Amino acid sequence: MKMIVVLIVLLTSALSHAAAEGDTAPPFTLPNLDKSATYSLPTGKVVYLDFWASWCAPCRVSFPEVIALQNDLGSDRFEVIAVTVDENPAAAIRFLRRFDVPYQILSDPDGVVAEQYALPGMPTSFVIDQKGVVALRHSGFKTGDMASIRRRIHQLLETSL
Repeated sequence: MKMIVVLIVLLTSALSHAAAEGDTAPPFTLPNLDKSATYSLPTGKVVYLDFWASWCAPCRVSFPEVIALQNDLGSDRFEVIAVTVDENPAAAIRFLRRFDVPYQILSDPDGVVAEQYALPGMPTSFVIDQKGVVALRHSGFKTGDMASIRRRIHQLLETSL
């Protein structure tokens, strides 16, 4: 039932204009996957915010590239945050066993934050600048997509020097 609610939220949210490029990114606090801590959207650094789900085929393609992104750019000025919308944490944990993830994995099983960001589908990612403004919104993922995302992130990092 929760999966249906999440899908309805995703579909109806796509009709709104929340979290468009140029908008302030909606702030949030979510628990990590094992619920041992909470994490909030940081400011003062470039953030790649990635919404995903274990049942999402393009997410399997994106994860290795997002991991490489964090490994290549990871610093005090850049951070990847991934948010799973899986209603069952066990499904997300099984998915993640394939990867050595060096960044925060947060859980939004009821789709509350996903609704704030008006996701049109999975995965959807946002590049958020140092001031908390959405600089890039990207839906779906296929091989080659990361090149333009990296260019935008590099531009933002260069402007903060």
